[in-house]
Amino acid sequence: MEFLTNLSNGTQFALQLIIVLICLFYGAKKGGIALGMLGGIGLVLIVFGFSVKPGNPATDVIFTILAVVVASATLQASGGLDVMLQIAEKILRKNPKYVSILAPFVTSTLTILCGTGHVVYTVLPIVYDIAIKNGIRPERPMAASSIAAQLGIIASPVSVAVVTLTAFLLNANHHLENFNGYTDLLKITIPSTYIGVLAIGIFSWFRGKDLDKDPEFQERIKDPEFKNYVYGDSTTLLGKKLPMIQWVAMWIFLAAIALVALLGYYSDLRPAWEVKGVMKPLGMTQVIQIFMLLTGSLILICCKTDASKIGKNEIFRSGMIAMVAVFGISWLANTMFSVHTPMIKEALGAVVTDHPWTYAVMLLLISKLVNSQAAALVAFVPLALGIGVSPAIILAFAPACYGYYILPTYPSDLAAIQFDRSGTTHIGRFVINHSFIIPGLIGVIVSCIAGYIITGLFGYL
Repeated sequence: MEFLTNLSNGTQFALQLIIVLICLFYGAKKGGIALGMLGGIGLVLIVFGFSVKPGNPATDVIFTILAVVVASATLQASGGLDVMLQIAEKILRKNPKYVSILAPFVTSTLTILCGTGHVVYTVLPIVYDIAIKNGIRPERPMAASSIAAQLGIIASPVSVAVVTLTAFLLNANHHLENFNGYTDLLKITIPSTYIGVLAIGIFSWFRGKDLDKDPEFQERIKDPEFKNYVYGDSTTLLGKKLPMIQWVAMWIFLAAIALVALLGYYSDLRPAWEVKGVMKPLGMTQVIQIFMLLTGSLILICCKTDASKIGKNEIFRSGMIAMVAVFGISWLANTMFSVHTPMIKEALGAVVTDHPWTYAVMLLLISKLVNSQAAALVAFVPLALGIGVSPAIILAFAPACYGYYILPTYPSDLAAIQFDRSGTTHIGRFVINHSFIIPGLIGVIVSCIAGYIITGLFGYL
């Protein structure tokens, strides 16, 4: 289409951006796997309509998602995840009054260990049961738990977002002095994430009316049938003697995570090869992929896991959807932005340089559009580096890649609403005024501030 290629660069960029946004909004509306597939429509229009050379899909990210999801799904199929949940439940039920603070720490820690926020589905019924049986407004720990679980992704040694961001920072033209990658990133994101989770818990402890002072709730439970539905039967793993083989599965998984972290910290432990006269160790992307596949294999063999259950559980299904979404969206974003980087740098470079916080805002909004932290990083970080954003700013504001709580469309948020039978965890009349928006903003903003301070203390800023 020659008339399109004859348009000015600015006009072409505007039209292509509209195409991308339409694909994103429609894909997000359809939900699930549609977000990734809609990227195909955008690619056809941009590549064939505007003769733009296709960019590169984020294959490293996609393969890492695949490896981590397979390992985590195998853990769930083996029953090893039930052991983690039983330990978590013991902690929560011993301190029911503090469930609004402890539950977010439990869910974020599970995410950090497993590399996926989808483990929260199995915790939410337990959190609800503890809250409602102790007269605590369920919205407080339920919304906080969902937000904290996703916030933990950027602090996980086996998450795709961490590996992706590490690779971008290491390959940046202006390399951060004394930043050696993987574990240096986690030194920033783990403490900043937990500080954000603490802020969420403190806010949640006081939010909303107590159930005995909530006239709407008290009116509803006058109906015996509704009251029985709200208080229902207890959901618990306590008292269940889990087979030793399930404990073995959990320890295999945790040992693999510890080994990956060790290899990340001590690069000398990794095999190295000569590249253009320089010895380069095996990259952490490949390390995680190799050891996650190994972990799944060991659990499968040593714990006599039924392989047919792996592809049927929630972690596997959610992970495959995320993989397709990253494939389509990252390819589309890379194709469009790579050709227009010089123009964007001229238009936005000075603004982002003078006001670094605008980088965090833009990353937050992109995360909402693509509903994935890894996809948001893949789509925006290369562009940000290209227009002159300092790698130190990108490191400091890493938690800003979590923005898909802005609208309550993410599965974990919807699950929290579903599991809260009291109705206190809700979507408001205007959609944007839902139970997750304030905890989400508090968690991300506080984590970014903490990340900025910690990055400065390590001498990167």
